[in-house]
Amino acid sequence: MGASVSLSPSRFQPTRKTLLYAAFLLNGELAVVLFYFAVSASVPTDPVVLAYPFVWINASIWAVSRVDLPDASRRQRVFALGVGLAYFLLLGGVGGVYMFHGAGLGARISWLSPGWGPALVYSGSALTISLLPFKVVGYATLAYLVAATVLDAAKTGVAGLLGLLACVSCTWPIAATVFTGAFGSASALAAAAQNEPYGLSTVVFVSSVLLLAWRPTR
Repeated sequence: MGASVSLSPSRFQPTRKTLLYAAFLLNGELAVVLFYFAVSASVPTDPVVLAYPFVWINASIWAVSRVDLPDASRRQRVFALGVGLAYFLLLGGVGGVYMFHGAGLGARISWLSPGWGPALVYSGSALTISLLPFKVVGYATLAYLVAATVLDAAKTGVAGLLGLLACVSCTWPIAATVFTGAFGSASALAAAAQNEPYGLSTVVFVSSVLLLAWRPTR
């Protein structure tokens, strides 16, 4: 008999405890944003843009809390984590976390609004790194979900791993990130709130998380 496959979204139905934690989280995030603008010279211009990072972060918290790494041998886990790391680096490259050119300006902290910042920006002679918190968290979450998907595929042997290459939920984040040119470069940090692609990139990220987290389980 083959293994049964669960397609029901009911396995992700939130409990009352989960909803309570979510309410505390959202209230805490709102308090942090209000405190930031109360003590800084910045003036909020678009509440939607301020919310984008928290959509990424909250979706990441939800996904990681709902998806566990399947049981596997040590060799399979090392392989899956290696794939996840490579996936993170690939997303970071196409998403602007790092670029192989720089202006030699050194390191600095960019005190953007919560979620967007505080962002560590480093510009060397040949490398630029822009660590916006929500992007680092978001890409790390996608890498974790891909590692879990690899372990699921490993249960079915070579055929499953080959099928992973055609996994829409794995390739969509990369293709869509390249297509939208998500988040630009470090020089665009101060103007992030003015860039239209952020809304589309958030939709891409959330849909990617949902696809990878909801994938059929055995």
